[in-house]
Amino acid sequence: MEAKNKVVRKFREKLIERLLFLCSLLSVFTTLAIIYVLLSETIGFFKEVSLIEFLTGREWTPLFTNKHFGILPLVCGTLLTTFIAVVVAVPLGLISATYLSEYASPKIRNIVKPCTEILAAVPTVVYGYFALLFITPLLKIVIPNLAGFNSLSAGFVMGIMIIPLVSSLSEDAMHAVPMGLREGAYALGSQKIQVAFRIVLPAALSGITAAVILAMSRAIGETMIVAIAAGQQPRFTLNPLVPVETITAYIVQISLGDTPHGTIEYKTIFACGMVLFLMTFVLNIVSFKLKKKFQEVYE
Repeated sequence: MEAKNKVVRKFREKLIERLLFLCSLLSVFTTLAIIYVLLSETIGFFKEVSLIEFLTGREWTPLFTNKHFGILPLVCGTLLTTFIAVVVAVPLGLISATYLSEYASPKIRNIVKPCTEILAAVPTVVYGYFALLFITPLLKIVIPNLAGFNSLSAGFVMGIMIIPLVSSLSEDAMHAVPMGLREGAYALGSQKIQVAFRIVLPAALSGITAAVILAMSRAIGETMIVAIAAGQQPRFTLNPLVPVETITAYIVQISLGDTPHGTIEYKTIFACGMVLFLMTFVLNIVSFKLKKKFQEVYE
């Protein structure tokens, strides 16, 4: 009887192992399929459009009669809104992480941290209308010449959205710093604020940097906030007060169904998607390397 039970258990373990392996293969094949679709359609796009024009052109008008395919305006709009979001999220996220790691009691930390992470659960379409209908009118009081659609309000709200990502990952990195470093600093007469900003923050810098890069990647791929609040006017500009268009907002615009399948205008979706994929892929790789380096230091 025992031998039979062992055989059954072994069979179940093997079955579970094979199922888990198939699940992992499914994710790999899905990623490869996405890359295949992007590559095949992007190659078809570049058979009709010069790669040099695409990468260096300053006009993006694929839907106009006089077509131009320079992606720099879309890249510029994407980087501008991302920069504003990072400027908002990094200071607030690091201050929050420092408080939770170095000053808050365990009870307060267990309450405040989940409450902060609730921001990540808010649908991005809600953030988009919050930027358009609340933040933009407030900013117009201070900046009268602010356009109704602009990258400033979109980037500001996007920064609020990624604060939990910066705060949570940075707090985890700071919390993992060995207590011996803190105790040694206290033994030498350091104050709490000195320990936090001169000992803990530098020691957790690689983990914090990984958190910031992941937040940047999240901001670059954001769609609804910029589609609603930033406008849909591709401009090669660094002025945050005027409407701009990001790569994701353009993809939404074309994906509404008015563009015929197989046309050059339709293929621009995949060319833009490939650029977006490469941008986020590079950022994720850098973040992974930094996070791995951080883990190796403290293991």
